[in-house]
Amino acid sequence: MIQIISWVWAFSGVLLILLVLLHSPKGDGMGGIAASGSSMFNSASSAEASLNKITWTFLIIFLSLAIILSAGWIS
Repeated sequence: MIQIISWVWAFSGVLLILLVLLHSPKGDGMGGIAASGSSMFNSASSAEASLNKITWTFLIIFLSLAIILSAGWIS
C-alpha cells in the first residue's frame, strides 16, 4: 500500500513540475496556445484558469501525500 502511495506521490510531483513550467512568467501562460487556434478553450483567460485549477489540485495531492508519508500514518 505504501509503495502505491509513494508512486502516486512521485508522479504527482513530476506532473506538478511540468504544470508549473507551463505557466508563463509574464502572465500569458496557456493563453498564447489558446489564442493560436486551439479549440479546447474559449479564451486565454479560460485556459489560464483551467491550468491554475489543475496546478492547485496536484499541489494539494502532492503536499497531502507528503504529509501522510512522512508522518507514517499508513503502515
